[in-house]
Amino acid sequence: MAWAEVPVDTAEPAVGAVLLTGIPGSGKSTVAAALAARFAASAHIEVDALQELIVAGGRWPSPDPDEEADRQIFLRARNACLLADSFLAAGFLPVIDDVVVRRAHLDFYRATLSGGPLHHVILAPGAVKARERNLARDKTLTTDWSFLETAMREELAEEKVWIDSADLTVAETVDAVLSATGLTPTAP
Repeated sequence: MAWAEVPVDTAEPAVGAVLLTGIPGSGKSTVAAALAARFAASAHIEVDALQELIVAGGRWPSPDPDEEADRQIFLRARNACLLADSFLAAGFLPVIDDVVVRRAHLDFYRATLSGGPLHHVILAPGAVKARERNLARDKTLTTDWSFLETAMREELAEEKVWIDSADLTVAETVDAVLSATGLTPTAP
């Protein structure tokens, strides 16, 4: 087979994608990486890393009104979905982690991801625990985002899968995600 003839996509796409959401400090990135590691073919899509790809003109979310930062939130989500769809078609389970606290943001993910079912899981250890985790990690946040807990609980109250991970280990949280989504790990 010639190099140009190597197929990228597989006959069997992955069974869907996982979207782990929650406020900063809820454990999204750590749990997403650990969840992806349970599968033989998977990808961790860290949405903050997509924002960091912007070399000039990038605007991080802010508690103050900022239309450009809001636009870039949706740009990041769109790019995460494009990557997820590509990984799905190639047989890799994509695990996306993002701060999603608004209904419009979640609906955008659901409308934009087209390659398979989207399993949405909210990690909700509570604002106090999330703040404690934020203060203890290497990644320094200049803003206390714990106020997002209220918006998330109001706007996403009808979502089915909420995991209180405040007292769970990473492995226990991954087990809870697997149980809630019905996904079955495959040995790496």
